Amino acid sequence: MSQITGSREAQRRRTRRALLDAALSLLEERSLSGLGLREVARAAGVAPTAFYRHFGDMEELGTELVHEALASLHETVRLVLASTGDAAERGDAAVRLVADLVRNRPAHVRFLVRERHGGVRPVREAIAAQLDAFGREVAEVLAADPVSAGWSAEDVLVLARLLVDHMFMTASAYLAVILDGDDWAAVTSTARRQLRLIHLGRMHWTH
Repeated sequence: MSQITGSREAQRRRTRRALLDAALSLLEERSLSGLGLREVARAAGVAPTAFYRHFGDMEELGTELVHEALASLHETVRLVLASTGDAAERGDAAVRLVADLVRNRPAHVRFLVRERHGGVRPVREAIAAQLDAFGREVAEVLAADPVSAGWSAEDVLVLARLLVDHMFMTASAYLAVILDGDDWAAVTSTARRQLRLIHLGRMHWTH
């Protein structure tokens, strides 16, 4: 009986994965709001009824894609932030993290960039929640830096959110390299210079 149960669970996981992968493929050229579950099921090679065994609707599937793309990065981001107290080294490590994300998950990044301000509210909210969580995690580290002495919690959080937005913008720029054949090294150089300018502004911020 346990072997049968295990086989069913493996098949369930394969079907769920097939639905997510099919949606990502179909989303290369369109937004989630224009994609129907029957189309996703057909691309995944399953019946529409099978879709409902895994997701209540397309909004739930989209939210799962957000979680899949971003939730697993929280521990990695914490490790990057804790790895060094040097702002330049930490910035370079953050840029490498974003570059690796785009290299390894371009379809996920494309989805996030398009849907961050897209037409499906639960997905927008899921992306915003993940980015807000990253912002608060970054703020916690920044607040402990001696450079932040005398800063209000609100100002630290504003800076953290600026850095998170910069990383999102950098991911979008890397994605454009893949799509349009631009210069990957130039994106990296620009991202690093922007982070250093942000740090320079931080050093001279008046409270």
